[in-house]
Amino acid sequence: MSTGAARPGTTWWPLEILLPLLNLAAALVVTGILVWLLGADPFKATSLLVSGAFGTSEALGYTLYYATSFIFTGLAVAIAFHGGIFNIGSEGQAYIGGLGVGLVGLAFGGLPAVVVVPLAILASAAFGAGWAYIPAWLQAKRGSHIVITTIMFNFIAAALMTYLLVNVMIQPGQQSPETREFEPNAWLPRINDWLGAIGVHIDPSPLNISFLWALICAAAFWVFVWHTRWGYRLRVLGFNEEAAVYAGVPRAATIILAMSISGALSGFVALNEVMGVHHRLLLNFTGGAGFVGIAVALMGRNHPIGICLAALLFGALYQGGSELNFEIPTLTREMVVVIQGLIILMCGALENVFRTPLENLLRGARAKATP
Repeated sequence: MSTGAARPGTTWWPLEILLPLLNLAAALVVTGILVWLLGADPFKATSLLVSGAFGTSEALGYTLYYATSFIFTGLAVAIAFHGGIFNIGSEGQAYIGGLGVGLVGLAFGGLPAVVVVPLAILASAAFGAGWAYIPAWLQAKRGSHIVITTIMFNFIAAALMTYLLVNVMIQPGQQSPETREFEPNAWLPRINDWLGAIGVHIDPSPLNISFLWALICAAAFWVFVWHTRWGYRLRVLGFNEEAAVYAGVPRAATIILAMSISGALSGFVALNEVMGVHHRLLLNFTGGAGFVGIAVALMGRNHPIGICLAALLFGALYQGGSELNFEIPTLTREMVVVIQGLIILMCGALENVFRTPLENLLRGARAKATP
């Protein structure tokens, strides 16, 4: 898997920028052909998709709302990737992070927001990290395969949350498996309310201040991975485990640290969904964001800037796809899933199809530019 490292003899940064764009363009071309075969105009469909995602302040708000969860899970998957760890359990870790947020919202919702929100951030991180710690410890200490254990823990998390919401935490007197609504102090403010308070009026949307927290996490990710001793150890372990151990990098501690941070980042999804939108804990609030995070990390080349841009793309597909289906009924929501699948295919499994021609092109351009 690529971690954004340079290959000998190449100018890596144009390659790492241009290659995902080329893969995305190829995926969109194939999608356009499929749309045409379904009897729709691919150019009109693209226009509707873009306008549906960015055409109004409301549409942009929904796009950024979806992108917020994808930034969290993309960063979560990426930090594990940097250590050579394939964390498939972001979905379950986000789910358990929601349990932490739900307990804070139910128990402390009557306290001032300046107390409740930090408590919720700490709880989501602690519960997500704790859920990731177990498979991390099993890999580091017992040699268990991290992919298998994290997949299993996704199912365990789903079963645990179902039991708790159906039998323990359900609001008395209702049939739907969800808790009671939190007190308003346990709601995250929405961006349109904040802007309205200073005289800037935009259409209401679910976009809330967890989006700002996602950007802060992306900046902290960059500092940690590339500007701290622990981040250096993590990258060395990911490049060559044997060399890292020989150089004195504590393998077990580094794996556990990386997975714990990954789980904490996944847990922040609950801030966006549980505190920011639903204001209660309910089943399946993650909506598959943990799995989308894998594609976001791959397409973003495990770099926070790339992850934010990839999350924005997938957020646009989610929001624009709804408008596309409304205007062109033959292009159903499943078609949007097909588009996502093609992007994942081109940027993941087939990411190196264009690498050699692009490397040769860059070498030729560099040779001509060199006196």
